[in-house]
Amino acid sequence: MNPVTPNQPSPGSSANAPAAPGAGATPATSATSATSVHSGPAASAPGGAAPAPTFSPLYQQIKALITQSLQSGEWKPGEMIPSEVELANRYKVSQGTVRKAIDELAADNLVMRRQGKGTFVSTHHEARAHIRFLRLRPDEGQPHYPESRFLEVKRLRAPADVARLLDMKSGDATVYIKRMQSFDGVPTIVEELWLPGLLFKGLTAERLSEYKGPMYGLFESEFGTRMIRAEEKVRAVLASAEDAALLHVTDGTPLLSAERVSFTYGDKPVELRRGLYLTSRHHYQNDLN
Repeated sequence: MNPVTPNQPSPGSSANAPAAPGAGATPATSATSATSVHSGPAASAPGGAAPAPTFSPLYQQIKALITQSLQSGEWKPGEMIPSEVELANRYKVSQGTVRKAIDELAADNLVMRRQGKGTFVSTHHEARAHIRFLRLRPDEGQPHYPESRFLEVKRLRAPADVARLLDMKSGDATVYIKRMQSFDGVPTIVEELWLPGLLFKGLTAERLSEYKGPMYGLFESEFGTRMIRAEEKVRAVLASAEDAALLHVTDGTPLLSAERVSFTYGDKPVELRRGLYLTSRHHYQNDLN
């Protein structure tokens, strides 16, 4: 069976992804095995030796093509994507190859299978997505989203450390947000967020306060920015006088500090979040698999 044209990047690549092909995408003219050789140009190896070929399994090429369609907005968050049979016909590959690609997309939380209904584009408005990026869990009871109180929302020029983490230039416009989050009325989290100013133009304290859902839902629906994955660093710190006052604890109380950089499609960083967590009634949980 003729597969799609090779040389597609993996969806986690930081390189700019090419536009997704339409339903009439032209497949390659020669058959390949389940592993295709990338034949695009590559830099010469030292000493003039020929560069080693790059191999990409066919299902990963299909995964990359579907991801490109998600990134381009062909299928919006919450919408159902075409069936495996339709996608197999579109890309001229087997249904099994498409199924393996969708399995990986589901594992990456880019799509969600619903038994008997189909496969849907994941959205931050889903109930399970509300706490996907919140790793703080109560010692007792069920996890739930905290209440937020915004302390500051303003536009600032990016400090050097923020610019580096968000892949921006020092001094570029950012939106700075500081908020406190409480569980059942108990202050538990103090957070500072930095967002690229161009992407989040028009984000104000009033809009944040009016919006009742999770912040990532607002970013997705009103600013077209969907958080795909995040990298986080965690360490133990002592509460400063200012943070202790906000969390209603004494100076020097042990806190958990987490610095998170969140990425959208194409591995583009779009949020820096620095949080301090009070863990007297909560713990940090990370599922490893």
